[in-house]
Amino acid sequence: MDELEDRVRRQLYRFQDLADQMAAVRGRETSEDGAVTAEVDGNGALKDLQFSSAVSRMTPGEFERAVVDTAAAAARNAFERRAEIVNHFNEEMAG
Repeated sequence: MDELEDRVRRQLYRFQDLADQMAAVRGRETSEDGAVTAEVDGNGALKDLQFSSAVSRMTPGEFERAVVDTAAAAARNAFERRAEIVNHFNEEMAG
């Protein structure tokens, strides 16, 4: 019985670790020209958006593309990190 309780306790701690790691995931990306930097959380929600003076030389269309493309790249980074965390967790739980 003690062994079962210990195993369940370890799994609960590991689930809490997983939740903490997932909550901490961030994706950050800067456009090639350095005009836009976007940061998103692990769900892809925008958390920070920064602009350099380079945006003043952009057309509205270029600005829009830079923001959308940069935020999308940041989200891809965050989703890749989440996948790594989940894969690692699954490997640990299977072993």
